[in-house]
This record gives sequence, structure tokens and C-alpha cells, in this order.
Amino acid sequence: MAAPTPPTQLTFWRNISPGGAIGDLVAVFRQAGRHRWRTLALSIAVAAGIFSILAREEHRIPPRLPNITYINSWRADRSDAEIRAGNRAWHDAQAKLDAEQAERDREVKDLYKAIGRASGMDVEAIERKAKADQAAEQRALNARLGHPAAAQPAAPTHTNAGH
Repeated sequence: MAAPTPPTQLTFWRNISPGGAIGDLVAVFRQAGRHRWRTLALSIAVAAGIFSILAREEHRIPPRLPNITYINSWRADRSDAEIRAGNRAWHDAQAKLDAEQAERDREVKDLYKAIGRASGMDVEAIERKAKADQAAEQRALNARLGHPAAAQPAAPTHTNAGH
């Protein structure tokens, strides 16, 4: 049984040799006659010219414009009174959320204090040191920013801060 024949692509590359191609070029160049240098220079110049033109050529398409979807969460024909009422309702809801968050923060702080007391820590001293450190940081910040209250200690705004 005969060996299977390889595909035509493989037989094509099997017959090509870079060394043979260069040898053929040298042989043809030697047989070209007395105008071979001019022909070589002209060929190189034409090829370089064509490649330089192609290298500078650009074909860019403009970018697609974005598809913008506007979402209106209110009517465009609202009156000023409706706008103020909506703003007031939002601020009231935000104040309620802030109060709830402050209550949660206070509960967490109380829980940590209870754990600290159970562990034998002096939580009041820790809290006094934390407040003193906060006041010092605030004074340093005020001094860096050039606020007139830089020399005065920062007064706490409320006693049950959850921070």
C-alpha cells in the first residue's frame, strides 16, 4: 500500500528554500547586464515610495454616538410649590433615616462598652482619650486650614455621637 500523499500546502512549502531564493536572485542580478544597478535603485525607490504612501494612509470611521436615555423622575410641568413640597418630604425622610442610623450607632457603641466592661477595660477613660484625640485632630486641621478657631478646642455638637 502506498503512503498517503500530503496536502498540497505542505508540498508547496517543501519546495521553497530561503537560501535557494537568495541564490536565484544573485544569479539573475549577475545576468542582468550593465543596467542592473539602475534597475535595482529604481525598483527600491518605487517600492519605498509605495510603502511610504501606504504607511501614511489612515482609514478611520467616526466613533458611534452614545445612545442617551433620559429618565425623568418628576413631571416637567411641576409648580414651585410642588418642588418645595417634594424637597421638604425628601429632607424629612432623610432626617428620619439619619435619626435611625444615630440610634443604631448608639446601640452598637453601648454594646461595645458593655463588652469592654466585661473584659475589665476602663471604657470611660478610653472614651475620654478618644474625644481628646478627636479634639486635637480637629484643632490641627483647623490650624492647617487657617481657620480662626484653630487655637480653641473643638466643642462637641452633641453628646451621643455614634462615632
